[in-house]
Amino acid sequence: MFYISFSTLFFFRNVSDATQQAFIFDKLLFVAATTLSIFLARRYLDRHSFDSIGLEVNVWMLWDLLFGFLLAGVLMAGIYTVEYQAGWLKFIGYRWQQDSMGTVVSETLAGLLVLGLCPSWQEELTYRGYYLQNIKEGFNLALAIVVTSIFFAARHIGNANAGALSTIIIFLAGLWLAFAWLVTQQLWLPLGIHAGWNFFEGVVFGFPVSGFTSFHWIDHRVTGPVWITGGAFGPEAGVVSIVAIIIGVAAVFGWSRWRRYLAQRIQTQSAKT
Repeated sequence: MFYISFSTLFFFRNVSDATQQAFIFDKLLFVAATTLSIFLARRYLDRHSFDSIGLEVNVWMLWDLLFGFLLAGVLMAGIYTVEYQAGWLKFIGYRWQQDSMGTVVSETLAGLLVLGLCPSWQEELTYRGYYLQNIKEGFNLALAIVVTSIFFAARHIGNANAGALSTIIIFLAGLWLAFAWLVTQQLWLPLGIHAGWNFFEGVVFGFPVSGFTSFHWIDHRVTGPVWITGGAFGPEAGVVSIVAIIIGVAAVFGWSRWRRYLAQRIQTQSAKT
């Protein structure tokens, strides 16, 4: 899914250490500016606490992050496997066959930060956090979910190789992420899904992330129908991602039921003691 700076095209290939460090600093500065502006707006304009947008620190925080991150990884592995088995993808090799393990590890960590953590924090804080909460409070929940998903999709229209299908699918992804917020009332689960999708899509499996390429573990060439695979934009411009999103919605629903069951068990045990 999900917006990545144009600079990620050069994600850390053939550039100096100083350029890499400047790029990472730029991303972190943007994250800090986004966080500060939303904190100030929420606190002094909306008269609510910052964590009221879904950032409550509780017992489920780490579990939601981890489940979302791993769920995205499983879904992306499924996409890769389906395309490979269908003959729509030709495997070429692994990056550690060309680069040293030190390079692979350092660029993997950079990818986790630049492709995964930074964009997911910025966008979830903005769309499922500040925008959704304020539209919900001013109008209603359904409108808030639809409008913020439209905003989310519109942000990607200018990306390389974007089209009507990619815009529709990213809108559906926005609904999925909003659903993950809705069933938990927190941003941790959509944050985990968002970060995991970008990381596994780009860094691990080597697909373009919303039109942009990066350092990746697996080299391959996609040859299947663009309307199925997404082509140069990445899986979220192909029908394969619609199937993944449907499975993702079912998994999130199942996770929410499991959370509720465990919470009731804990509450029952506490009442007995």
